[in-house]
Amino acid sequence: MGGESQHVAESGAAKIRLVAGLGNPGPAYVDTRHNVGFMIVERFVAAAGESWSTEKRWDCRIARVGDAWFIKPQTFMNLSGRSVSKVASFYKMASPEILAVFDDVSLPLGRIRLRASGSAGGHNGIKSMISELGSPDFPRLKVGIDGKRTEADLADFVLGQFSRAEAETLEKTLHDSVTALRCVLESGLGVAMNRFNQDPETAAKPKPASKKPAKAEPATKPVPEANPLPTNQTKNQDHE
Repeated sequence: MGGESQHVAESGAAKIRLVAGLGNPGPAYVDTRHNVGFMIVERFVAAAGESWSTEKRWDCRIARVGDAWFIKPQTFMNLSGRSVSKVASFYKMASPEILAVFDDVSLPLGRIRLRASGSAGGHNGIKSMISELGSPDFPRLKVGIDGKRTEADLADFVLGQFSRAEAETLEKTLHDSVTALRCVLESGLGVAMNRFNQDPETAAKPKPASKKPAKAEPATKPVPEANPLPTNQTKNQDHE
């Protein structure tokens, strides 16, 4: 994939041409934490008034919004890279033009983070994409699912559904993720990273006003008084 020519945005960065929402297919996995990538691309495509179709040769569901393609691999999470690679190869897309949207157990629910590249971080879908694309250099939208769990029950946790107590935070997270995705497509990854990678708590705190040292008043020198004009000018004396 790395040898393909890249479409470049005005900012100079590669323009996103493919958005891959990661998840598992089938009714048993609907609304599970591991399927948050599916949820986000589904919302984005629905908001644009577009619909999905099944592409069997690429093992995915696919839709188009503007100049970008959206896919939901139907290979199960561990083999997601196969679908992504097939679509990218057909449309001659380079890795930096592909944005992966997926769940991240290292981030709390309510947080999202954009990255230009990186490791798999233990995520099997991203591991598959790196393997199939032959490069880790593709952007990601990571969505926190609050994975404070031990390794023993991590699989059960990510394959479980969000609780009722998490519903409000989840809704805001999905909304923010769709907004961030739109920002990436319209303004570029750099702009979106600056806007959405802030810690919400830190961003909400007002910055303390910087105290500038008071400038010392310049010492004013006393202005000498002008010689007053005489009230009666001395008359010229007559010469004898």
